[in-house]
Amino acid sequence: MADTTPLESPSGGTLLEERTSSTDDGDHERFAHYVEKDKIVESAVTGKPVTALCGKKWTPGRDPSKFPICPECQEIHASLPRGGE
Repeated sequence: MADTTPLESPSGGTLLEERTSSTDDGDHERFAHYVEKDKIVESAVTGKPVTALCGKKWTPGRDPSKFPICPECQEIHASLPRGGE
């Protein structure tokens, strides 16, 4: 199983979250996805769906550690420049 530790990004950070209600179908539903931290907080307050790095849209709510990391999100996140560089 992949490491589900939240990782930082140049935009102030990303959080690893999984989806609970989908706005599209496919394999995305079986993974935890990377989303900007501020978008997770906004979603928690407003109930508004978030968009993952891979493009998946959903309203987060479950423990992401129960799912493997989305390979597409992981690849995109790995290609982002690290903060401070």
